[in-house]
Amino acid sequence: MDETKSDKSLTPQYECKPILYSSYDSDTSWRVRLALCWKNIQYETRYIDMSAGEHLSEDYAKLNPCKRLPCFISKTGKVITQSLAILEYLEVTYPERPILPKSAVPRAESWSVALDIACDIQPLQTRSILKLVDIGFEKREEFAREMIETGFKGLEKRLETLSGTYCVADQISVADFCLVPMVFAAKRHNVEMRPYPYIVRIRNTLMTLPEFRETHPFNQLDCPDELRGVVQ
Repeated sequence: MDETKSDKSLTPQYECKPILYSSYDSDTSWRVRLALCWKNIQYETRYIDMSAGEHLSEDYAKLNPCKRLPCFISKTGKVITQSLAILEYLEVTYPERPILPKSAVPRAESWSVALDIACDIQPLQTRSILKLVDIGFEKREEFAREMIETGFKGLEKRLETLSGTYCVADQISVADFCLVPMVFAAKRHNVEMRPYPYIVRIRNTLMTLPEFRETHPFNQLDCPDELRGVVQ
């Protein structure tokens, strides 16, 4: 894939490759990077500096009025937002190396685990939510940990029955693309992972795969130098 670190232009160029607006510290952007890498889709990355508030700019709002990442521009110039919607688009448009099972029940289970993470766990620990909690930093971190731990307890129980090598049996799916970034976020908030052996095992197995290591936040061009390459 082609990546440009300093390109501030937000004007999509439709005639060539798809474009992903992404940030190294966006958990949701990692999901899409994983799918693009897994399917070997050539694309251009345009990095958005969230710490500088570039996602809140009026220029970016012209692409995504909700001012959130990721944002994907297809080869035909269609703007698609929300990471799971982008994954669905990629699965339909690029069917090679599928990220969803063909059978109805495993397919639904994959979406169900993905949604458990993307809707019920991940949003509650984001910066935008934590800023709304009118308490000190330590209390906010405690709140984030509690929210993640509550979600992980239920997720762990589900994976006890659903998982094989990966989240749902032995096929990589959208569930796995949500799990790994969620564990990364949990570690950022110093969540103790020992109570969740299924989550840890699956995450560690996935992180042996080159697609997961290549797309890791600390391997992105916009990652600060002091963090770059520290993939565990």
